[in-house]
Amino acid sequence: MTTFVDVPNMVRWISDRGVANIIGGMAEYIRADFTRWEHFDKTPRVASHTPFGVIELMPTSDGETYGFKYVNGHPANPARGFQTVTAFGVLADVHNGYPTFLAEMTLLTALRTAATSAVAAKALARPDSQVMAMVGAGSQSEFQALAMRDALGIDTLRVFDVDPDATAKLVRNLEPLGFTITVCGSAAEATRGADIVTTCTADKALATVLHNADVVPGMHLNAIGGDCPGKTELDPLILDRSEVKVFVEYPPQTFIEGEIQHKSPDFGVTELWQVLTGAVPGRDSEEQITLFDSVGFAVEDFSALRYLRDDVTGTDLADEIDLIAAPEDPKDLYGLVGAFSPVG
Repeated sequence: MTTFVDVPNMVRWISDRGVANIIGGMAEYIRADFTRWEHFDKTPRVASHTPFGVIELMPTSDGETYGFKYVNGHPANPARGFQTVTAFGVLADVHNGYPTFLAEMTLLTALRTAATSAVAAKALARPDSQVMAMVGAGSQSEFQALAMRDALGIDTLRVFDVDPDATAKLVRNLEPLGFTITVCGSAAEATRGADIVTTCTADKALATVLHNADVVPGMHLNAIGGDCPGKTELDPLILDRSEVKVFVEYPPQTFIEGEIQHKSPDFGVTELWQVLTGAVPGRDSEEQITLFDSVGFAVEDFSALRYLRDDVTGTDLADEIDLIAAPEDPKDLYGLVGAFSPVG
């Protein structure tokens, strides 16, 4: 039998445990898996692009457990009554190939994206950071805010979105949780006085939502909107500044999908796992600008699935489903259906 967490149970789990608590716990799993980076199979995600959006598979394995996520990204979906991103994920036993755990990952991906941002910010942002600017107030924004509060204690937000309804939604959701929120009329206004700037927009285009003039020494830039070829959010001049240090998850994937996709292969980046293991330093000075060019990587989904599995095992938040055909004789699969086949 395969353990399964469906949408109602995922909602119950998040409600029972609390978003901030889950993000904090998941961040520890992500941090731990990044410190054993060399144990994982790594490959850029397998993507199928159409004019409507992208569908991707994100596989990895640590030699004991295999995992993958199915995820889509369709920016025009909300106008048609659908979500931009949906996902599900699987864990399997490497030793026999059987899937052991299956879960919805639309909600789980939002949590793991925020948890990864928290891991990066804890390692790269100034520890005295107090204000975060949010450029983009879509479905990821509340999770990002809660992640930064968990990681650094930040509860002051400056927010800009081209959609006033999205901004109103963020204020409605976060003010009751104790955040102080300033709604701004532009990205430039939002970044004024910010220590951390998070960009997270949905349009699959070469856009400039954060300009070079908006970035000042000491900032940590959390660029999480990049997720496919042809989509960027940052002014290219930001990447060329001498005081900017760029951090990525997995360079072969980030050079395809991230802010650095138009840079040459020898453009200097630092892999986040190297910072988390202490192999290389993160921030070199208070004045340095750190940029986490996040596109999402399979190891993070692997960590999120493991965290969920470990937390719901033995509870009523998970069901068992009969996913794998199991004949009494492993060599006689036909025997499961042969008795019901028409005769003559």
